[in-house]
Amino acid sequence: MIKKILILVALGASLMAETITLSGSVISDNQKMITSRFMGFVTQVNVSEGEKVKKNQTLYSIDSREIDSAARQSELSLQMYQNQYTNVKLNLERHKRLLAQDMVSKYEVENLELAALNLQDMISIAKARLQEVHNQYKYLNVKAPNSGVVVAKNIKVGEMAMPGMPAIILSDLNDLKISAEIAESNLDRIKHGTKVAVEVPSINLKCIGVVTAIIPNSNPMTHTFKIKVSFKTNNKSVYPGMYATIDIN
Repeated sequence: MIKKILILVALGASLMAETITLSGSVISDNQKMITSRFMGFVTQVNVSEGEKVKKNQTLYSIDSREIDSAARQSELSLQMYQNQYTNVKLNLERHKRLLAQDMVSKYEVENLELAALNLQDMISIAKARLQEVHNQYKYLNVKAPNSGVVVAKNIKVGEMAMPGMPAIILSDLNDLKISAEIAESNLDRIKHGTKVAVEVPSINLKCIGVVTAIIPNSNPMTHTFKIKVSFKTNNKSVYPGMYATIDIN
């Protein structure tokens, strides 16, 4: 009888040893740092941390003074070239009539024709530049590239928005994964596509996940590798940062 009990205990211990439990966290695999394309003072902030937003929703706005100044300069340049072209055209027509009467040289007429062509090119460039400046107005309202939740907001009304400086961090709730670390001695237990048991205890979520990434960059202090596991939320409210466990059989 005692021998049977010992065998059962040994068998149970063996089965438990077959399961590796990893602690991890829910992450968004599509987290974006939102920044503005142009420098300007923030005139409006429409979201708060923790708020859910929809794609193309305006997150914040900046003033248009920089673009207004560029637009005025472009308009003045265009007007200047157009005025010069008008004068050259009038002068060219007059010289053509004088050439017919042999009162000016053909060289003078050809120079005016060349000047007219050059000014036409300058007018085209100025129009394109003005259109480019006008297109920049749409970037004054910074919009969400996708639906998600605001996990960080580093900007306030009255502050200067700087290109390249993250103003808002947006996490996509439709692309959640669990990130965990596994000992290098256990790497042979998993591969891409391995199915694992996933649990998010705080919301009582249990499901089957799939290993989608094994990051080949061992932590020299812990000798662990990072892995990512995709899973289904089963219509439950799952957010980045939640504690999760992964069972690998």
